[in-house]
Amino acid sequence: MNFEAAVERLSEIVEELEQENVGLDRSMELFAEGRKLADICHEQLAVAEEKVKTLLKSADGFREEPGLRDGSGKSVA
Repeated sequence: MNFEAAVERLSEIVEELEQENVGLDRSMELFAEGRKLADICHEQLAVAEEKVKTLLKSADGFREEPGLRDGSGKSVA
């Protein structure tokens, strides 16, 4: 499953979980599916980050590009 499809399905899961008529069993199924999809997204983002790091390497070593920050605001290095 590609990243975009996983994010789309996660969005659908959230919408379904927000409905008041979802039972406990269905909620647990959706949660488990969502967790697997989140893991897929995390893995694909990690691969993409490594590719970006590789692209930014120069003959002088790694150079940090402005604007590349992680979720906490720290520079990605």
